[in-house]
Amino acid sequence: MDGASTIRRPNSASLFDRAANVLVGGVSSPVRAFKAVGGRPVFVERMNGPHVYDVDGRRYVDLVGSWGTAIVGHAHPDVVATVQRAAAAGLSFGACCAAEAQLGERILSAIPGADRIRFVNSGTEAAMSALRLARAATGRSRVLKFAGCYHGHVDALLVAAGSGAAAFGIPDSAGVPPDVAASTLIARYNDLPDVRRIMDTHGPNIAAIIVEPLAGNMGMIRPVDGFLSGLRSLCDRHGSLLILDEIITAFRVTWGGYQNICGVTPDITCLGKTIGGGLPVAAYAGSRALMEQISPTGPVYQAGTLSGNPVAMATGIATLDLCRRDGFYESLHARSTALASALADAASAHSIPLVTDALGGMMGFAFGRPPLRDFDDVRGCDHQRFARFFHAMLDRGVWLPPSGYETWFLSAAHDDDSVAHVVDAASESFRLLNT
Repeated sequence: MDGASTIRRPNSASLFDRAANVLVGGVSSPVRAFKAVGGRPVFVERMNGPHVYDVDGRRYVDLVGSWGTAIVGHAHPDVVATVQRAAAAGLSFGACCAAEAQLGERILSAIPGADRIRFVNSGTEAAMSALRLARAATGRSRVLKFAGCYHGHVDALLVAAGSGAAAFGIPDSAGVPPDVAASTLIARYNDLPDVRRIMDTHGPNIAAIIVEPLAGNMGMIRPVDGFLSGLRSLCDRHGSLLILDEIITAFRVTWGGYQNICGVTPDITCLGKTIGGGLPVAAYAGSRALMEQISPTGPVYQAGTLSGNPVAMATGIATLDLCRRDGFYESLHARSTALASALADAASAHSIPLVTDALGGMMGFAFGRPPLRDFDDVRGCDHQRFARFFHAMLDRGVWLPPSGYETWFLSAAHDDDSVAHVVDAASESFRLLNT
């Protein structure tokens, strides 16, 4: 089976040719270019509920969810009405508005140990600002992160793991100065002894450990028992801060974040995606004593023209109010786990090794064998097979992330019919993988 799509999409092809003459690589974010799976990107005309509609008139069941933001489904009528009302009052104030406090109250009520929040526009800004705050609060310069965890394209966090138990960061992008990357230490996810060795050697210089509590940028990898609580203990012992990057998981896996499930309270929480309901919103939150070191109450400078945008704040409020309805997360989790189980059964019927998992509205999918515990395990999965599977599913009306390293996302709009369509398409695609 060839990796490329067998269906012509002339309108998408024409638009991509046009975009390539204006946009770098024809896209505004690299993953959209389909480089990991081959072929040319499909252009979207609209999205509604659990569906994507392309410019060539084809419909797909969406399992990307705008990379996790569309938890209530696309173009939910309550959210759309809220956006329309807010936009009619002005698209951007550049001043204080009531919706900032209203959204902040909703978030802080659900995040343990946090009673102050600062809104920004992207997950990258949230992680960057959290790291600056941690360095200021501790007077230290280094940070420890984990191979396979992505925290945005901040220079100090855009590094890959080197060899050895305590590898200094090496730049994962041109333009990142080696001395900046060297301030970042890399550990293996789910390997607490590795972290302990690094902290025992470098602890006095480490401002913070930053981690995705439920990894979502190497598929979906759960923390092993004791890993996150062990990080908390190591931070306390060495005077470092613990930053939980819940940009994906906050209000996606449960009301609040993964910290509400695991019982580990960080010093700083980074949030994004779901809290904006599809508009550019992210945030970082922590205790009053820590957060009031940020300007205007403290010396740590951070600002943004569009931070606290009134339309985005209103959209976040409308989205979280829908998420707070009784049974919302229970229903979402049941749907995700049912899909994960059905896909595993379908792959097994064709003797294809597959690992699936699900929590809340997140789902992991990898052509490999369990256990998958860290980035090396995920790199060892069959990504060429995923590329073929991706195009087979695309041709059968299923919209997947164009990379085997990405998490899949379901929404409250996915129903029995849309899930059944995915399972049927996958069964046929698995059959084709063996031909």
